Amino acid sequence: MKEFIREISPYLLTKLMSEGGDYGEIFYEKTFSTVMRLEGKKLEKAVEGYDEGVGIRLIKEGKTYYGYTNNISKDSLEEVIKGIVSSAEEGKIKVGLKHIKGFSQALIDPEDYLPDRKKEILLKADDTVRSFDSRIIQSGITLKDSKREMLIVNSLGEIAEDIQVRTAIYVEAIALQNGTLYKGYDSFGKSGGYEIFENGDVDVVSYVSEKAAHRAVAGLSAKSVHAGSMPVVISSEAGGTMIHEAVGHGLEADLAERGLSVYSNKIGEKVASKLITVIDDGTIKGKMGSYGIDDEGVPAQKTVLIENGYLKGFMYDRLTAMENGKKPTGNGRRESYRHIPIVRMRNTFIAPGKDNPHDFIRDIKKGLYVVKMGGGQVNTVNGDFMFEVVEGYMIEDGEITYPVKGASLLGNGPDVLKNIEGVGYDIGWSIGTCGKNGQGVPVADAQPTIMVKSMVVGGHI
Repeated sequence: MKEFIREISPYLLTKLMSEGGDYGEIFYEKTFSTVMRLEGKKLEKAVEGYDEGVGIRLIKEGKTYYGYTNNISKDSLEEVIKGIVSSAEEGKIKVGLKHIKGFSQALIDPEDYLPDRKKEILLKADDTVRSFDSRIIQSGITLKDSKREMLIVNSLGEIAEDIQVRTAIYVEAIALQNGTLYKGYDSFGKSGGYEIFENGDVDVVSYVSEKAAHRAVAGLSAKSVHAGSMPVVISSEAGGTMIHEAVGHGLEADLAERGLSVYSNKIGEKVASKLITVIDDGTIKGKMGSYGIDDEGVPAQKTVLIENGYLKGFMYDRLTAMENGKKPTGNGRRESYRHIPIVRMRNTFIAPGKDNPHDFIRDIKKGLYVVKMGGGQVNTVNGDFMFEVVEGYMIEDGEITYPVKGASLLGNGPDVLKNIEGVGYDIGWSIGTCGKNGQGVPVADAQPTIMVKSMVVGGHI
């Protein structure tokens, strides 16, 4: 089917551009995916299958016109175009000027990995969680994989294609003691196939499962934290949730260039501590947000957003780049052929510094050590945020002491960045599905261990 799209696309594009326009595009996608979930030693969900379709887009005078179909035939594709333009004439396009090809290496293809072997991974994770501690009473294990084949042909004469393979595991553990329940969670995923479970130096399934179980058990003895302002050390193990949510979205051009971000009109200004450099990079081998090309056919690249505290630039897709006289940065992403591409992050992180992360705690009389963060809320217009602390510990007289529960971090993204006094030489990654405008795409984020001079910690008053 891909070859059919390759052959018919020039004809379709002449129809699409018949009434003029700035950009036209034919986007073909075929995805194989698996979702399996084990709960209470029972396989509650096992879905495996294919989805295939074509999205057709026209950008004209700053407006986007879009249609899609999963009936891939000449007549059906022409009907989609008729829903976008009414002319029966032919427009001018360029053909065959540039061919871009990317590929996510997968040593063990998800299509070739039998369902029984995938189930064995779930059962191993479940056994690991339950055997960790007698107080573990329940577990939930989810395994996901996808193999996404894309072909993009546009009116600029570009042909781009990519195969993107991703695999991930998500582990939940619930512990019970004296009527108190506490849930622990951890996950791991990469751009690649099932070799992440078989060929690595680390037993990923056991590692992730034990982390989730540890958090559940540790939470049983956690104490409520007293709310107030205090020094906060955020471990590299926490991943980059804060930088993704509190900073990253505000640096996406569809918000920043339209005055909907706290970073609007601040290019060249100091927006963070001189210790802080923030990067969004789609080229890092093996990371969940990596790919050869984005969903508009633009090659992935490394984009420095903040450098030594100064705002350097934003992330752009084709539309926002056209609107602002910029070049796209490879950040145009869509959930599937059913969706238009929009500006999205890939792998977003604070670059490692030069400090020893172990030194941060030593001089703190009373503060909070954050090991894992959960969900939260962010206002991109003013930068205010609130994040749940899933695993955290009090710091007392330079020592990490007891675990806390019910804690949250409240603050303002730019203010926190300016308040960072230490950036470790370590770095830790986390994975997620980033939601925006009703679409979800896989991402990764990271940070070194950082020390914030003062943050508001929400909790018991």
